[in-house]
Amino acid sequence: MTLAAPSADPYLLLRLGSRTCALPGGAVREILPLPRLWRPPGLPRPLAGFLNLGGEALPVLDLMRLFGLAAEGAEGEAALYRHVVVVTAGEGRLGLLVDRALDLLRVPWAQLRPLAAEATPNGCAVAEIETPEGFVHLLAVERILLAQEQAALAALQENVQARLAEWAGAG
Repeated sequence: MTLAAPSADPYLLLRLGSRTCALPGGAVREILPLPRLWRPPGLPRPLAGFLNLGGEALPVLDLMRLFGLAAEGAEGEAALYRHVVVVTAGEGRLGLLVDRALDLLRVPWAQLRPLAAEATPNGCAVAEIETPEGFVHLLAVERILLAQEQAALAALQENVQARLAEWAGAG
C-alpha cells in the first residue's frame, strides 16, 4: 500500500515595500495591473479608492498604508508595477493594492508555523511560511480590517454602488 503525499496548499506571495506577505491562494480571484481608481473626497487614507469591476464598485485597500509601512505608498516608477489582488472577503470581494504579486508557492499546511492572535493587529497574520528568503506572514483576508472598519467600508461601498447604478441607467 502506498501512502499519498500530503497535499500542499497554494499561497500567493506579495511584496509590500521591503516586506513579503502571503495570502491563501483559495481566497485570490484575480490579479490586475494597477487600474485607474476612483477616489471620492473624504475616504480614509488606507482606502486607495474604488474600481468599477464589471459594474461592481470594488473597494481597494492600500495594504502599505493600512499596515503603516509607508506614509504615501509607492511613488513614481515603482507605482507602475503595483497590482490589485482581488480576494473573496466574506460574502463579497475586496481589492488589495500591493507593490507586486510575486509568485504562487505551494506549502503543506503542516509546515506552517502558527502565530498567536495577539502577535498582529486583529490577528490578521495567522502563520509564518518559510521561504528561501526567510519567513513571511500569512494574512487572513477576513481579519485584515477590524469589525468597525468593515462596517464603514460596507457603507461606503453601498454609496458608490448606488452612484454607479444611477449612471448605468442614464445611458
